[in-house]
Amino acid sequence: MKRMYPVVTSLVGLGLLFGAGAAGAATTLTIGTVNNGDMVRMQSLAKVYEDRHPDVLLNWLVLDENTLRQRLTTDITTGGGQFDIITIGAYEAPMWGRQKWLMPLESFSPTYDVDDLMPNVRKQLSVDGTLYALPFYSEGSITYFRKDLFAAKGLNMPAEPTWSEIRGFAEKLHDPAHGMYGICLRGKAGWGENIAIITTVVNAYGGRWFDEKWEPQLDTPEWHQAVNFYVDLLSTFGPPGPSSNGFNENLTLFNAGKCAMWVDASVAGAFVTDKTQSLVPDKVGFVKAPRAVTDKGSSWLWTWSLAVPASSRQKQAAFEFIQWATSKEYGDLVAQRYGISAMPPGTRLSTYTNPDYLANTPFARVTQEAIQTANPDSPTLKPVPYTGVQFATIPEFQAIGSMVGRQISGALAGFGRVDEVLHTSQGAARRTMKRAGYYDTK
Repeated sequence: MKRMYPVVTSLVGLGLLFGAGAAGAATTLTIGTVNNGDMVRMQSLAKVYEDRHPDVLLNWLVLDENTLRQRLTTDITTGGGQFDIITIGAYEAPMWGRQKWLMPLESFSPTYDVDDLMPNVRKQLSVDGTLYALPFYSEGSITYFRKDLFAAKGLNMPAEPTWSEIRGFAEKLHDPAHGMYGICLRGKAGWGENIAIITTVVNAYGGRWFDEKWEPQLDTPEWHQAVNFYVDLLSTFGPPGPSSNGFNENLTLFNAGKCAMWVDASVAGAFVTDKTQSLVPDKVGFVKAPRAVTDKGSSWLWTWSLAVPASSRQKQAAFEFIQWATSKEYGDLVAQRYGISAMPPGTRLSTYTNPDYLANTPFARVTQEAIQTANPDSPTLKPVPYTGVQFATIPEFQAIGSMVGRQISGALAGFGRVDEVLHTSQGAARRTMKRAGYYDTK
């Protein structure tokens, strides 16, 4: 597991970047965020905000994804008020917005240009047209592959690969004796970790989480085929101990030149092509996420965003900061410090009309297409009553997804058979849905 970052405190203030008022007493903003590279970068760039706003104290809590979600969910549902700014996604934003647990975001600074936000992204963070979070970066899932290894073996990666083709490539490229693994995929348990990739595999094989009557569909032929395929693929051609690897761990492996292929979030493009972080920055190719019987739901849609809890006592100051952190100006700052391809991807239309960005960012087009073509309102081959590609936007999904993720991660580690795990998970999911009142089983 990637190390947890300590709480970092620094002085920043509330000046005139977006037309805020004059200096006054220090205001403390507590920010809960995830330890992904872009968020860690945001924390380091906050010195610029410090210089312009000397009267606000930023208190950072940077955690791994699973731990952050637990902390934020507990705090927001109990009105604990521990945070002024939280990092959430397309799962939480609409549900928490409807519950009035988040501040509605209105009256933007004229310089913010809210209409520049990608419509498909903006929709995922809104309730009845009102934003409840601002997108920091957005992603689809795509396929990363080593162009040099493919060329050496005389292999050609299609622009729209199938999972069957991916398995064939993994078999030919797997060379553990020389530290090369055919494929890297998330295996770490978590509804936002292994379940993200597993759900897209299930979708590609024609599966779904629930039918139209909210009956769980885990013990169906589509789920059995997809999950057995996933476990066999990763346990046969993946790195050792794949059940311990999430996004950050696989990114480290890929950047170290250990993975011939990797299917994961498009946001990693900026890191695998960064010469200061990757050993293979000029050897990476990018194509769509794999499909199977369908391409519906084969690529996920996710947005890491910044929101202000309704329980915050510093709402206006928090709103000013999240505007800065998701603004065009912030994107320009990232480009100046880290290179234009490091700009937060997938959030603004203007990013993808910028000729310099397109010319210097080889993953730009595949990222844009993945985000724009994902359809959370119709994510699967068969009809479903929920929205969301790699999750179902209902409160119960967090518990169900986490439970199923643990079960499948265990099977990947050799503890239990997939078919047994899915049968057990089906019963547990059904009990959860029954208790929640989704249907009457009389």
